[in-house]
Amino acid sequence: MADHPLVSPQRTLPELTLKALLLGAVLSAILAAANAYIGLLVGLTVSASIPAAACSMGILRLFRRSTILENNMVQTAASAGESLAAGIIFTLPALVMMKAWSGYEWGPMVCIAILGGVLGVAFTIPLRRALIVEAKLMFPEGVATAQVLKTGGVETDKDHPELKPTAEAKAGFKQLLQAAGLGGAIKLLEAGFGLLAGGVATTKSFFAGKWLFMGDITLSPALLGVGYIVGLNIALLVFMGGAIGTLIAVPLNWLFNGDEVQQLAGVSANMSDWSAQDWQALAGQSWQQCRRIGVGAMMVGGLWSLITLAKPLWQGVKASLHAYRESKTAAGKVLRTEFDIPIPYVGLMVLVSIIPLYILFLSALGDYSERYWIAAVMTLLMLLFGFIFSSVAGYMAGLVGSSNNPISGVTIATVIVSALILLQLMGNEGLAGALGPVAVMYLAGMICSAAAIAGDNMQDLKCGHLVGATPWRQQIFQVVGVAAAAAAIPWVLNILDKGYGIGRVSPVNPSATPLSAPQAGLMKDLSTGIFGAGIEWTYIYIGFALAVVLIILDEIQKKRGANFRFPVLAVAVGVYLPLGLSVPILFGGLLAHWQQRKQDGNDEEGKGLLLASGLITGEALMGVIVAILAVSLPGKVPFMESFSLAPWLGVAGLLLCMGYLAKKR
Repeated sequence: MADHPLVSPQRTLPELTLKALLLGAVLSAILAAANAYIGLLVGLTVSASIPAAACSMGILRLFRRSTILENNMVQTAASAGESLAAGIIFTLPALVMMKAWSGYEWGPMVCIAILGGVLGVAFTIPLRRALIVEAKLMFPEGVATAQVLKTGGVETDKDHPELKPTAEAKAGFKQLLQAAGLGGAIKLLEAGFGLLAGGVATTKSFFAGKWLFMGDITLSPALLGVGYIVGLNIALLVFMGGAIGTLIAVPLNWLFNGDEVQQLAGVSANMSDWSAQDWQALAGQSWQQCRRIGVGAMMVGGLWSLITLAKPLWQGVKASLHAYRESKTAAGKVLRTEFDIPIPYVGLMVLVSIIPLYILFLSALGDYSERYWIAAVMTLLMLLFGFIFSSVAGYMAGLVGSSNNPISGVTIATVIVSALILLQLMGNEGLAGALGPVAVMYLAGMICSAAAIAGDNMQDLKCGHLVGATPWRQQIFQVVGVAAAAAAIPWVLNILDKGYGIGRVSPVNPSATPLSAPQAGLMKDLSTGIFGAGIEWTYIYIGFALAVVLIILDEIQKKRGANFRFPVLAVAVGVYLPLGLSVPILFGGLLAHWQQRKQDGNDEEGKGLLLASGLITGEALMGVIVAILAVSLPGKVPFMESFSLAPWLGVAGLLLCMGYLAKKR
């Protein structure tokens, strides 16, 4: 791949403009809302850089003049919103689940998000040259986004029609809107009107009640899009996890542990009297126990991620320091396309953050008698872990992309290590046992946000490197995107919690199906368990064993040079989630694989990604709108109580989306 930027360092085009700042901030908030919904639903997030770039091109065409560098700045800010949402939703809902917060408190959440996000930007600024310029890592989403931006042309001016964007650029924005409209319409008909079923499920017993089967499918266009974007490998592994956790573990747990399942489910002892609802309760209880297998697998997977990244991380940090020393010897000769925010300013950003970090941890520790020095320890842990894990995330984004970045594994490791450290310092008696997990989740929220933003920042800087952007301006736009998303996310989570419930039944709309929030539930279990609330280890030990098997298989595939791998976290998330969520993800992965085989190349791949992103964005944003309606009109949403054909129409809606995505017109 040529290393020469599209816009040469000697040429200056408008980049940091008012319209780019405003548009970037608005799109950041919108994409943060969309990614918050889909991440809470399924525990997976996808990069928003490509849809952000398409939206930016479509909107900036309305102005008399725009440039590719403005488009790049807008998508830089907008994609930060998607990434920050992942950092927040994977962690902070745990504080509501453990009842430390009564709801999603705007002030603390904004502080956690901004501090984590800004530090994520700061920690990766010294790594840009090492990982992008010298190591030349792939950064797949960054490269793909640069290709999308190039279709819009370098510069457009209505006084110079010869500079107008290509027909492909115009079509891309239109396709994105069409797909978003389709995804939004299906979500409205399902959750708003009740005309389409959101899923189909069944529970059956066989062999005189000794074998218990449960299975379901979620009829979601967004999950179809997620599967398309993450690809067949990850989609298959998520489905494999769902099959292990539901189709295999649930009946085996009932077969060998039926008495305990029956007691926990509160079902009477006489099997001949059991109704269909009783069998559903038994199956649900068996699944709730078996999903802890996923917890164990995620714990081992998170630690394994850190072990495997230790060497490349150290090499990356050394290369970054070497690059900085080299840049000092070339003072006055730095090209525009290599000009980062100066290191002294980066250091000042980190130093200034110490005071709000300390105050935030102090507030988390409440009335704990030794809170002043514990808050100091937590601040140091944040700076240390934040830098290490941001570097890990930046490096991994270059290898596997932002969508496949193991942010969950990084956060799991943070929760375990910090909880064990605090347990030694504070103990678990009285107030310490209650406030320790809260402080851990504050730390996890900031580190997860920093790592998520770090991966996105490196992806965007790679895109900027290819199109000829000015790095320091991109880094400012990242901060703008962080601030805009941080202000919007607490409001969105409050709406979703009231409309659907996040990891719990909605306090306002108890009939709604709660959003799973799998990572946040895991973080809550780990932090409270380590501080003495208790963890049921039997199923977690099984998860440990499953993870070891997957690691061995993955290492075998790695040595063979095989394309199909076995990353632990993908399977673990599948075990933890309901099976139904993984089925449309599998369909999307199969569609993507079929399209790649059909095209025998990637000429049409950009269209498929845009349509998949549109389905995700449309359903997610409509999901937020329906939640607002449910809160505003309690008990009246969906507007229809029941509809006999809803399951069939729901299946038809999913098939329609599959056909639309397959045709890619």
